[in-house]
Amino acid sequence: MHRLRIFRAVVAAGSINGAASALGYTPSAVSQHLTALQRETGLTLVEKHGRGIETTAAGRTLAEEAAQVLERLAELESLVADLRSGRVGSLSVSYFASAGAAWIPPVIAAITHEFPRLRVDLRLIELAHDSSGDPDVEIYVEGAASTSLRGYDVEELLSEPYVVVLPEDHPLAAREQVELAALRDERWVDNDVSRGPCRQSILDACSVVGFSPGFHIETHDYPTAISFVAAGVGITVLPRLGIGMLPPGLVARPLINPTPMRTVAVRTREAVRDNPAVRRIIDLLRERVDVRQAA
Repeated sequence: MHRLRIFRAVVAAGSINGAASALGYTPSAVSQHLTALQRETGLTLVEKHGRGIETTAAGRTLAEEAAQVLERLAELESLVADLRSGRVGSLSVSYFASAGAAWIPPVIAAITHEFPRLRVDLRLIELAHDSSGDPDVEIYVEGAASTSLRGYDVEELLSEPYVVVLPEDHPLAAREQVELAALRDERWVDNDVSRGPCRQSILDACSVVGFSPGFHIETHDYPTAISFVAAGVGITVLPRLGIGMLPPGLVARPLINPTPMRTVAVRTREAVRDNPAVRRIIDLLRERVDVRQAA
């Protein structure tokens, strides 16, 4: 490849001296590389013409083809440099549903703008399967059966309380805070199909005050559960991050005595911890958390 570059310089300059001057080589060094290239290819690439040289037909053909190869090699070298700096390639990011709704769109929008050649493979944890492979970055709820911590850096993002969503004409809606025991006789709308740590936090808190929730409707996500509440079916309890934009006629009230809590963390594969795009994702997640906590 090095000799092809020199040969292209000779063809472009039209002389060995011109190529040597452009490359910062001595004319004898250029001549030696040119002789070696002719020996390796078994072709006569240049012929003496007066006091200079002239490219043969075979030489012109090789020079034209070499231009394309060298262009692709330059692109490959650029790709390697971009991969080192995190500007291209791909990253897999796993997340749970409510984080996906609240955080993922603005975070990924910023990443695709700042790293336009980076492909981001988004995976919803609730739909993940064994063949998906371990993600590079994962936003998860502590206690969830997910990616092993081995080989990952872990950072806690926030610990958030649960709220109860109920119709604004519900007797409890007039209270600024609702005691968990006051929901004992309510019709509950379940919202966690995975039966994971988010649901367990509710069950544990209810056990503290001596009851088990009466789940009359089972749904698979927070928006659907909220829609059932809007339809007058019952109430639902969910983390504050999962509220989103409540439909008209509904309110969310903090729960107390006790307040169910969940902890959200992010784990990053150690192998990509220094990747600029990964570092930027973590920074953007911290910003989203700060905005959320200030609201």
